[in-house]
Amino acid sequence: MGKITGFLEFDRRDRTYRPVAERLKHWREFVEPLSKEEVKKQAARCMDCGIPYCHNGCPVNNQIPDWNDLVYRNQWKTAALNLHSTNNFPEVTGRVCPAPCEAACTLNIDDKPVTIKTIECAIADRAFQEGWVAPELPERRTGKRVAIVGSGPAGLAAAQQLARVGHEVHVYEKSGKPGGLLVYGIPDFKMEKHIIERRVKQMEAEGVVFHCNAHVGKDIPALALEASHDALLLAGGSEQPFDFFASAPGRDLDGLVFAMTFLPQQNRRVAGEPPIAGVEISAEDRHVIVIGGGDTGSDCIGTSFRQGAKSVTQLEIMPTPPDKENKALSWPHWPLKLRISSSQAEGAKVEYSIATTGFAGRNGKVEKLLYTRVDKALRPVPESEGELPAELVLFAMGFSGPVESDVVKELGLAVVARGRFKGLDANDRDYRVKTRSKVFAAGDVRRGQSLVVWAIREGRQAAHAIDRFLMGRSDLPR
Repeated sequence: MGKITGFLEFDRRDRTYRPVAERLKHWREFVEPLSKEEVKKQAARCMDCGIPYCHNGCPVNNQIPDWNDLVYRNQWKTAALNLHSTNNFPEVTGRVCPAPCEAACTLNIDDKPVTIKTIECAIADRAFQEGWVAPELPERRTGKRVAIVGSGPAGLAAAQQLARVGHEVHVYEKSGKPGGLLVYGIPDFKMEKHIIERRVKQMEAEGVVFHCNAHVGKDIPALALEASHDALLLAGGSEQPFDFFASAPGRDLDGLVFAMTFLPQQNRRVAGEPPIAGVEISAEDRHVIVIGGGDTGSDCIGTSFRQGAKSVTQLEIMPTPPDKENKALSWPHWPLKLRISSSQAEGAKVEYSIATTGFAGRNGKVEKLLYTRVDKALRPVPESEGELPAELVLFAMGFSGPVESDVVKELGLAVVARGRFKGLDANDRDYRVKTRSKVFAAGDVRRGQSLVVWAIREGRQAAHAIDRFLMGRSDLPR
């Protein structure tokens, strides 16, 4: 906890954003951090609540009251050590996590939770500024070799944990830089890429070897990696997008693009990398429609505005969420309520209870999106059909599961349903793929698409399981 009476003395205050007109002119982060003194005040608000539900609200089980207390007492370095003991990349989650810990905070009963995400980011950023983040070398080498396919948050977390206990770790990434979704999916205005680059440098100093432009299952046989390593971890992510309009009229028109084709192109532009696809996709001077109401859809909105879109409209088939949740029914769980993202606040029009029925255009290019309104049961409302101008339509409706044409196919792995998602058939406790004795799976490729913080948790737990598999026991935290 922080100060005993802190939650009574200090109001909740969070980070602010730079003005819309200013931030739309560049691709840099636009969040204004709080001063150190203000962060200390916010940490003081952490109350002696008896049962800190924030622990379980956080997938990596951050010891939130502990480092809040340390920040309040000006013990920042110790706070950073505590924070890193449960989270390999708090500077990432402090930027892009939706903060389920804050929803679980006891003070959220009164709609004024501790600004946990802001404090976490402040601790992590100060740790780098002060030089407290250094390579953690193992006391001894084990002689065991581990290959990791995919360098997203799950792969990175597992790699760092395994290297720190002395294993030889090789990470294979099909793109040009390590980071996966963190580098090629999340826009720079939400998280600048030097954030990942400095962690990669730390991991390289710890002994992790990165192999980029190395597509396992295509350029490199997965069976060869399995044979030449003592363990193989698959952390490639859930990359197969949902396409609910495969049979819709006009689906073959040009200008209908998956979000994860659109977003990485812009990240490559910012980084000065050449695009993978031969065709450049841009929202400049176009009416843009984004289908899907989650984080990916929000990222498409912010990217479209920065590219110079004429207009951006986001469509969501579900009804408008309530302005405020019923705390008696929802707390301490993540509530369903109306949230306005920073990208939506930049000028997007958001439409709820609307279903896309098709597309229309001329000369092979999309010009209109056809829709119908739906009721709460998602049934079409009679005579509610309409159309919207659409020169670029971005599909941001989520991902069904892993790509099955490379590693999954070569290793003959079973893919099982997890709700409406699919994931590799791996045990919940030891993360081992049931049909291959030394193959493991972690992250979205195992559990279906989820949050970055869940991927970090999966990577850490998979590392524990692999270490135990290789050594008979493990001192790595689970």
